[in-house]
Amino acid sequence: MTEAEVADIAEVAEVRAFWERLGLPGLMDLHVHFLPPPIERAVWREFDNGGELIGREWPIRYRFGADERLALLRAFGVRRFPTLPYAHKPGVAGFLNDWSRTFAAEVPEVLWTATFYPEPEAPSYVEGLVRDGVALFKLHSQVGGFHVDDPLLDGVWEVLADSGTPVVAHVGSGPVGTPYTGPEAMTRLLRRFPHLQVLIAHLGAPETADFIALAEQYDGVHLDTSMALAPFFTDPHGGRGELGRDLVPRLGDLRHKVVYGSDFPTLPFGYAEQLGWLADLDLGDDWLRDVCWHNAVRLVGESVPAAEG
Repeated sequence: MTEAEVADIAEVAEVRAFWERLGLPGLMDLHVHFLPPPIERAVWREFDNGGELIGREWPIRYRFGADERLALLRAFGVRRFPTLPYAHKPGVAGFLNDWSRTFAAEVPEVLWTATFYPEPEAPSYVEGLVRDGVALFKLHSQVGGFHVDDPLLDGVWEVLADSGTPVVAHVGSGPVGTPYTGPEAMTRLLRRFPHLQVLIAHLGAPETADFIALAEQYDGVHLDTSMALAPFFTDPHGGRGELGRDLVPRLGDLRHKVVYGSDFPTLPFGYAEQLGWLADLDLGDDWLRDVCWHNAVRLVGESVPAAEG
């Protein structure tokens, strides 16, 4: 048993009890990060320093090596998860994508994930990745400092509209808004490419109502739950912010378009807590089953490793 498993044995039991009670074979978590070590260290320094895009003290709970984090996710019963690299400047997408491809080939639970950036060569490398079978893409308009409808991405969106490959998009203004975040650019993009498969990270918080409206309007727009139900994330001033109660029934109506995500490992609280907050929405066990398993399976496929133990 690894150090991570020993340290979190009580939490392991709590996470497993959650999905076992629902009769699920485990969890599908579509918001997990594994990055090349030098990039990961740089990202974690930003969290440690409360950088301008973090906006507050943000202790990373699961500050373990990759092998320990993999062991912990397996102990939790997370059957599939991505790596979610995101390019923060021109010229780095290739490095991130090569590393992510290798990591996915070595770890059977990992969904092969890639990224892209507004640069002239993006349509070409995205087309090649799609042709090779990449499972999904990740982009982060806040960190990258670009609008998702940047003209340099037109060719990328054409490829993805044709292929139906999902994109996890951090486009909401949480935790800190910039000129590139918010619903406006995504709204413009979807008017041009209405059939895109987009998974809005963090329920688009704090503009959750606007992104729910996009999910209600466009068949391919989904919402991931990572961090969005956490008071820590929804109220950056340290209060007790929470999802507006008027939005809860709308999430219930979007039962087939909401997907569980955690944002592991950069959580300032326990993994099990987010599952509790999901249950606290009181939208029923069938809703939880779809959110924590069936919707992700539909988006990324049914091939999952067999459960151990």
